[in-house]
Amino acid sequence: MQSKTSSLIGAGLGLALFLAVALLPSMLYGGYAGVLLAGGIFGTPLEPTFLVRALIVFGIVLGVAGVGALFAVMGAAAGAGVGALTGLAVRKPAAQEASPE
Repeated sequence: MQSKTSSLIGAGLGLALFLAVALLPSMLYGGYAGVLLAGGIFGTPLEPTFLVRALIVFGIVLGVAGVGALFAVMGAAAGAGVGALTGLAVRKPAAQEASPE
């Protein structure tokens, strides 16, 4: 059984990379998608009502969650790949190594 440590480290690095590189663009494009959605539902020009603002915030949250999940999954996959290539495995306790099976 392989260790999940490399996958967890990769997911953590992926999320850190997301925070450093992709947080603001995902908010920007998610907000733009929310504006397009609100414009399609309520028509343009948009009035700043509660429902329009809620749709824009929904777009921002959806954009951030989607891109953040993408970075976490790709980081975990990369970490698992690096762990498999380097042979990072869980060490058995000393009692199990000494006893013959």
